[in-house]
Amino acid sequence: MSSTEKVHPVDEVLPVSKLTALGLQHVLVMYAGAIAVPMIIGGALKLPKDQIALLIAADLFCCGLVTLIQSVGIWNIGIRLPMMMGVTFTAIAPIIATGSNPALGMQAVFGAVMVAGIFTYLASPYVSRLVKWFPPVVTGTVVLVIGISLMRVGINWAAGGNPTISGPSGPMPNPNYGLPVNLAISGMVLLTVLLLVAFAKGFIANLSVLLGIMVGFLIALSLGKVNFDGVASASWFYPILPFQFGLPTFDVMSSITLCIVMMVIMVEGVGQFLAVGEVVGKPITRTDIARGLRADGVGAILGSIFNTFTYTSYAQNIGLVQVTGVRSRWVCAAAGGILVVLGCLPKLAYFAASIPQYVLGGAALVMFGMVAATGIKILMHVDFTRNNKNLYIVAVSLALGMIPLVADKFFVQLPELLAKFCQNGILLGTLTALLLNILFNGAGKENEVAFAIAEEPTATAS
Repeated sequence: MSSTEKVHPVDEVLPVSKLTALGLQHVLVMYAGAIAVPMIIGGALKLPKDQIALLIAADLFCCGLVTLIQSVGIWNIGIRLPMMMGVTFTAIAPIIATGSNPALGMQAVFGAVMVAGIFTYLASPYVSRLVKWFPPVVTGTVVLVIGISLMRVGINWAAGGNPTISGPSGPMPNPNYGLPVNLAISGMVLLTVLLLVAFAKGFIANLSVLLGIMVGFLIALSLGKVNFDGVASASWFYPILPFQFGLPTFDVMSSITLCIVMMVIMVEGVGQFLAVGEVVGKPITRTDIARGLRADGVGAILGSIFNTFTYTSYAQNIGLVQVTGVRSRWVCAAAGGILVVLGCLPKLAYFAASIPQYVLGGAALVMFGMVAATGIKILMHVDFTRNNKNLYIVAVSLALGMIPLVADKFFVQLPELLAKFCQNGILLGTLTALLLNILFNGAGKENEVAFAIAEEPTATAS
């Protein structure tokens, strides 16, 4: 590069003090979502506190690693734009379904995450061809099914846990379920989030979920309802080690379900890449998209190794880039480094694991509702007026996807393999949406996503 050639703002390296401050701001914007997923999964699977703390620490560590890979780039992996990577909410429901199965457990969860990561890595160069199978009527329906499936978890958390607990002679009613104090605190969390969204501006509004959880935590703390067991004895610094839940095992249905979820995430990811390209003023090519999606795949593979889950780009951080006007990818790289360090601080993870379930429940109602609302937002791009067949795609797929949620014995008398498939609402709803879209619209003939992808520069390798 000649001395007169100007560096693109994306590649500009800022002073260390600015990188640190701006990187920390990115961390704060995505922190609530990053720690909420492992806390939700750990709580839903009734894991002990030390294992939930491990999930939180591992997740922060991998958020940092994958952010570094995505923003800095390694070989043909990473889009090299200011993008923050975090664990995805979209995969929570199938992960809980797998982990709560006594015959599978956490080892099968990490096995499915690994398979999904390998699938994403291999599929990334071909996603522009695969995307025709996932037009908005399909992706919107799938995300809506996932969001509604998650509602039960958030609602039970807001009430204080599961309605039943294990007793000496089997399941028994949970005496803490629905206590007025639990409902009041979760309601305060929800109210705080909504008030901040309504009246706060900019950076504070972006932290609404985190601040809502903090308010609920302080109320619970003042009432003596927070258990800090393990915080004092936890180390200040401890490296994240691989396979702390044991070597992964592989279940076919769990792996297929997560691969389908990752396909939906990839379709959404393409939109995220194009959005950040628009914000920073850098055209996005198919090669860039493939590199970015490979980072998603590598993130899931790393997640399976380091005891965490699947990763995707966080939209709220793209919004932060737009708000601040700071386009340097090295800011996100600095944020990735901060996350790696935070992941190696066990006291922080134990402290986060001490947050009561009903406090998280108030925030979960918002976050899971937003997953469902995102599905509705995607469906807004679907033409239901001139093509009312799309209504049938959404209606039937949603109805079938809800069967396992509302009637868990519905398929119990089917052959075992078929029953196992049908009992997975996300898999059932997704397959229904795919097949009905092909039946009514044909593959890629209607509602196909048209991405404004830039032309490849000459002499650019894929």
